Amino acid sequence: MTDSVVPTMPTSRSNLPDLKTFFFAISSVIIVWLPVLVLKLGMVMFSGLIVYALTRGIANWIRRHVVAPKPQFSERIKLDQRAEGIAIFLLVLLTSIGIYLFGDWVAEKASVERFNSLLAQVMLVIDQLHRLLPDSVSQHLPESVSSIKRIFAQTIKDYAPQLQVAGIHTLKGFGYAIIGAVIGGIIAIQVPAHAHLHTKPLTRHFRQKFDELMAGFTDVFFAQVKISSINTILTAIYLLGILPLVGHPLPMAWTVVLITFIAGLLPVIGNLISNTIIVSLSLTHGLIVSISSLLWLVTIHKLEYFLNAQIIGSKIRSTAWELLLFMLVLEATFGLAGLLAAPIIYAQIKRILADRGWII
Repeated sequence: MTDSVVPTMPTSRSNLPDLKTFFFAISSVIIVWLPVLVLKLGMVMFSGLIVYALTRGIANWIRRHVVAPKPQFSERIKLDQRAEGIAIFLLVLLTSIGIYLFGDWVAEKASVERFNSLLAQVMLVIDQLHRLLPDSVSQHLPESVSSIKRIFAQTIKDYAPQLQVAGIHTLKGFGYAIIGAVIGGIIAIQVPAHAHLHTKPLTRHFRQKFDELMAGFTDVFFAQVKISSINTILTAIYLLGILPLVGHPLPMAWTVVLITFIAGLLPVIGNLISNTIIVSLSLTHGLIVSISSLLWLVTIHKLEYFLNAQIIGSKIRSTAWELLLFMLVLEATFGLAGLLAAPIIYAQIKRILADRGWII
């Protein structure tokens, strides 16, 4: 009687990569983003990607709506360059009109009379605080509009060096944004959309990596549009619905809603801009409305933080906790630039790992 042989399953090598293979696979992401974050060139990168993406989007719309026979490859490149040129012209035109209208609006609203009116409303709020707070606290509050102006002037004098540095950094940021926008426009014109079909292997490799970067950025950008839309709807409910219903409509409410949507396209920073405007305008209706506005906006901001991870995470096939953890790590390492770049970097890494079959 012979012993029966129990068949064993054949052992197969794991498809999981070792650490060296993993870092080699994502090396292109590290090579691109590490210098950007270390050298604080995030503004250049983001403005360049935005201009490139918008130029490509407008140019693709132009190509789809131009009735013409299918051109040869050389003619297609010329058509692409013409479409990109028209797209950049339209983008510059629309941006210039938007900046002009915004500057005209600011010049109209930033009058001396409106500033003095706002100071008077701030003084009413401070008077309410004087009555509500204990004497040990209220004695540190200003007692008149002239004292507010004096404190404001003294604060500017005391922090003049810091304000000067902040102004220099702001101007440098605008300069970086313009440089990035110019670079993005040049790339859109000089790198045709279909040129990679007939190029050398190394050029195709670099183009593939650039397309991966753009795919990750596009996913995150349109997810941010969705997040900004949700934020704008919730803000509009408060500004256009709740406050008028209780008899405290804010001035320029529709304009503030529009600013909220546009500013919401900028993660984190956009919220600070729109929230500051809304709370400042709420001062015209007293302390209670100001506190209510602040509480509403803080609630929306906290909700948006998780919506950000959930919506962007679903777009790049990532769970909310993964993206939140990655955002926290990059924010702790590189500051605000790391926080803004984290979703794009994580989208690139997830796409690379999925293409290699290492994750689903």
